[in-house]
Amino acid sequence: MPQFPSTDYFQSLAKLLNESDSFKRLGTCDCEMGVQVGERIWEVDFEAFEVSQIREINAERAAALDFVLVQPPDAWKAMIEDIEANGRATHDFTLNSLDLRSETEFARGKDYHRRDAFYRFNQTLQDYFDMSAKVQTTFAN
Repeated sequence: MPQFPSTDYFQSLAKLLNESDSFKRLGTCDCEMGVQVGERIWEVDFEAFEVSQIREINAERAAALDFVLVQPPDAWKAMIEDIEANGRATHDFTLNSLDLRSETEFARGKDYHRRDAFYRFNQTLQDYFDMSAKVQTTFAN
């Protein structure tokens, strides 16, 4: 049972997505995404038809990614709990909704052309997080 946030948690989602038919349905996805939870940041690399790498990184490496999804730990927890309860993210907790509702920026990046990958590959990214429904998760305090 992986704990959120952790490398094991993000790798669990990657394994499930790589085993699903998502990439066959939606096509390739090529982006380097960051997920920031509090001060900690993970890199999730999508390469063609798979999630190819997961690792915890520092802020310097995060600045080189296509984009970083940023929200407080309690907001991440609410999103994951919604996915677990409903089998997928419901309206208020989809990546698009979180991005549109955010008073700051949910998907952050210095280069708007590279940040466009968030919008271009949004459904694959959503499928990645929706795999949370299949992972029994505990949460760090």
